[in-house]
Amino acid sequence: MSPQDVDEFFRRLAKERPDPRSELDYINPYTLLVAVVLSAQATDAGVNKATEKLFKVADTPRKMVALGEAQLRDYIKTIGLFNTKAKNVIALSEKLIAEHGSEVPRTREALEALPGVGRKTANVVLNVAFGQNTIAVDTHVFRVANRTGLAPGGTPLLVELELERVVPDRWKHNAHHWLILHGRYVCIARKPRCEFCVVSDLCAFPDKTTIAKPASAAKPPRKPAAKPPRKTTARKRRARAPARRERV
Repeated sequence: MSPQDVDEFFRRLAKERPDPRSELDYINPYTLLVAVVLSAQATDAGVNKATEKLFKVADTPRKMVALGEAQLRDYIKTIGLFNTKAKNVIALSEKLIAEHGSEVPRTREALEALPGVGRKTANVVLNVAFGQNTIAVDTHVFRVANRTGLAPGGTPLLVELELERVVPDRWKHNAHHWLILHGRYVCIARKPRCEFCVVSDLCAFPDKTTIAKPASAAKPPRKPAAKPPRKTTARKRRARAPARRERV
């Protein structure tokens, strides 16, 4: 994709969604960090349902540690991998208290040193909580970047680095939000909705989907031509005529 096409790509996504935001609910940088950790291999809607009650009782590292791992599991048991995630949330909360004065750090290195926090989670927190121009690559971003030809790469890190290189600075802050939402609602995994895509003409995907014609739009079948009336010969007319009565 040429630099001009990349700029147009994001211009159209920006026009479609002028104010893209994370669909995870959070109160402060700490609850955002916890929500992103919980969202691994889970839906945002499922995480929001669990954290709605959790964050009312534990919205700081100290409150979370006081809640304890067992009670935390009860709040998040509807989320996949909840046992491991509960351990990580308590451990990262303890580390924030011990090493960062209960504050969420503002560097990728410090964030990635926390239990359960990888590069994607760190990038989300830096972008959403602290306004940095990081690009988080999840499954949606990875798929869209490769499928469209925007930033091909065999691993999330390679895609991230390519996006950092090709995305114009004016689009960088919201770039991963636009790509996530586009991948979640339009460029979906099994059958992308190319017929509704605002960047379809810029996309390199060879198997674009199209809208099937409705039955009413199809041409009606031709009616068979009417058969011409059969000719009746004079002999047949005489045979069909009633017999004449003889005069007496």
